[in-house]
Amino acid sequence: MNQVVFYKDKEKKIINPKLFSDVAEQVATDIAKSGQTPTREGKPKLDRNKRTQLRKFYDEVVRLNGTVKSNPDDWDNVLPYINMLIAKAAYANGRNRLVTDEFVDLLKCCVAQIQNPPDLDVFANFFESFMGFYRQYE
Repeated sequence: MNQVVFYKDKEKKIINPKLFSDVAEQVATDIAKSGQTPTREGKPKLDRNKRTQLRKFYDEVVRLNGTVKSNPDDWDNVLPYINMLIAKAAYANGRNRLVTDEFVDLLKCCVAQIQNPPDLDVFANFFESFMGFYRQYE
């Protein structure tokens, strides 16, 4: 899977111009493929990374982002919950393989880039774009 990089210039906070389009679409394709297994007829069937499962993670990111936007002083209390997304994904991966290693890696890559509220906002927007593209691959 391609590495997701939020910023074209991190110091100037210039967002990668293709993050919400090409990058999100490619990642959605990769995550969908990683959750597919072939049926007896040889057609791919999505067994893992189902949209409802990924939506739980997306909803959590949106909730945390909203919390920070409404109360920026709460950042230090929210950051541990952002990092906990990785543990939740690992749990979902271990529990009946609801999500794939690739999805866990995606969250690890993105969460590692979140240092402040604007980074969380970029991630929330990327995740929204990802979910929009993912819908077509389900």
